[in-house]
Amino acid sequence: MASSGFNAQQIIPLFAIAASLLTLTGAATVVVGGSENWRYGYNYTEWAADTAPFYFQDTLVFKYDNTTAHSVYMLPNLWSYSQCDFSEAKLLANPAQGEGDGFQFVLNQWRVFYFASGEGNDCKNGLMKLVVVPWPRF
Repeated sequence: MASSGFNAQQIIPLFAIAASLLTLTGAATVVVGGSENWRYGYNYTEWAADTAPFYFQDTLVFKYDNTTAHSVYMLPNLWSYSQCDFSEAKLLANPAQGEGDGFQFVLNQWRVFYFASGEGNDCKNGLMKLVVVPWPRF
């Protein structure tokens, strides 16, 4: 008796394609800090809580004037983030990369992202750090 439908080998790739399209649909561009941009003294933890949720494939834009000497680092873990320890951090954007359209970072992994400015006391005293956890978009 002949089957007149799809088999599992045909359906599984279709689900994979559909899932990838769902995660790309509606990706947003979000300026970190909104109209405040990336600056000393603004509470980015509070901003992130108010702005969430963030989604997989959203783009974060860090805008800052290059005369203010801010940067963007990605810290490896919660301890480094809480202590503002940059010893194992990865520099994403130096002070010159924030002007104009700003530095763009795509949330292209499902993981916790820890960001901070590594210049002077920006992280410890200036609140220039934030945690972002992207969610899948359905």
